[in-house]
Amino acid sequence: LQVVESGGGSVQPGGSLTLSCVVTGFPSDYYGIAWFREAPGKQREGISCISSNGNSAKYEDSVKDRFTISRDNVKNTVYLQLNSLIPEDTATYYCVVLGHSGCDNYRVYTVDRGYWGQGTQVTVSS
Repeated sequence: LQVVESGGGSVQPGGSLTLSCVVTGFPSDYYGIAWFREAPGKQREGISCISSNGNSAKYEDSVKDRFTISRDNVKNTVYLQLNSLIPEDTATYYCVVLGHSGCDNYRVYTVDRGYWGQGTQVTVSS
């Protein structure tokens, strides 16, 4: 099993990025997948989740209307489109394969639960 994030980078405020999470060696289309982020000096927080079939998505208030989650189960990839970025979005972004098909309680996941990637850095600065 391997979970690999990519797509991070440095952008100016107002910019956009698309993060990708590729899952291999695992039938990821059976499970919900979530995105978390961890800013310097802060706890890792769940920000978005998508169900196994892609029909349901959740967003936390801090990213709602700016970020969009989607998935392509043929490519075993989940995407997170980041728009209207602000400095407070600076963090390492992680995706995690959940142990169930939906997104219920996805925010309670910690590093010892689910399958995590190594993260991708997003820096928003002028």
